[in-house]
Amino acid sequence: MNTVREARTSATQATDKVNDSVDVPKPRVVSGLVVRTRTGRLSLRVQGRALAVTAALLVALIAVMGITLTTGDFELSVTEVLQALAGNGSGGADFIVNTLRMPRLVTALCVGAALAVSGAILQSLTRNPLGSPDIIGFTNGSATGALLVIVVLHGSMTQIAIGALIGGLATAALVYLLVFGTGMHGFRLVVMGIGVSALLLAVNSYLITRASWQEALEAQAWLIGSLNSRGWDHAAAIGIAVAVLLPLAFGLARRLSMVEMGDDTAMALGVNVPRTRMALLFISVALASFATAVTGPIWFVALAAPQLARKLIRSSGPGLVPAALMGALLLAGSDLAVQRTFSPALLPVGTATGTIGGLYLIWLLVTESRRSRA
Repeated sequence: MNTVREARTSATQATDKVNDSVDVPKPRVVSGLVVRTRTGRLSLRVQGRALAVTAALLVALIAVMGITLTTGDFELSVTEVLQALAGNGSGGADFIVNTLRMPRLVTALCVGAALAVSGAILQSLTRNPLGSPDIIGFTNGSATGALLVIVVLHGSMTQIAIGALIGGLATAALVYLLVFGTGMHGFRLVVMGIGVSALLLAVNSYLITRASWQEALEAQAWLIGSLNSRGWDHAAAIGIAVAVLLPLAFGLARRLSMVEMGDDTAMALGVNVPRTRMALLFISVALASFATAVTGPIWFVALAAPQLARKLIRSSGPGLVPAALMGALLLAGSDLAVQRTFSPALLPVGTATGTIGGLYLIWLLVTESRRSRA
């Protein structure tokens, strides 16, 4: 008996040593509150930190909205703003709130949310922090389609939106076909997208040189990315796109998390990976295209917002809802800072996001380089 016990003890110790040497992965602890229906057919896991961060972002967004609507060259009280929104305000307050400030604010919120969710989807699909529509080239493709409508067809707002959507989808199809033979790898997709983006940037410059002076000035001002002079037609266009596409993205968020774990794992969990990837890619490109059509290319919101949201919630999943709130907060906050800091000059918000985003991109590249060397 003693010999058997000694043998078992030796075997156990040897097994522990082997496990320690090969670093056997420990089972993942799933945290959060699980909410189920009575039948059990529908269940949802709610993480406390993600819920708290979402609530904090929502509160910050409401604060930015309140400051935007009440401050400026003509300051208004909260009561005056609420009365104007309800249709009971004075003529001056009604004009300032409903004609000047509110359409611009709604456009900023919808465009920021659209760009952030678009970037979150692409970063999750490519498993690469540089996977965003402005880096891969989808934004430049949308700009090319919109510029063709502006310079060649002299189209309306609706036609510009359609042109931007076609340009973004065509660019996505081109990039996908170029990397299709080697597989859907994030690094190849990003590198190929950067090359296509450079080509499209040259095409956009050529289109501007072929335009008249007035059209060239309008196109160049549009390419900077701005919320100036945005009215209810712009807000309605991006609002309809967001109302249709964001629920579709949120509905596919769970499948997106599974696809992020790898194709084999996702298929083992019952996910149709090719169909899910194509649907998510279409939603991402459509969101970026409509946002670009309304305001022009606004850089780095799609790159930074999803990563900041993910760092705050400390989740391995895409976190589309916090990303949407973060994108809306970044763009609305940047526009507010630009309006109040450089007033009365009408500085485009794209210059602010480009400056902040450029610094963030440098920090991201340095961080990733140090991590790869470690």
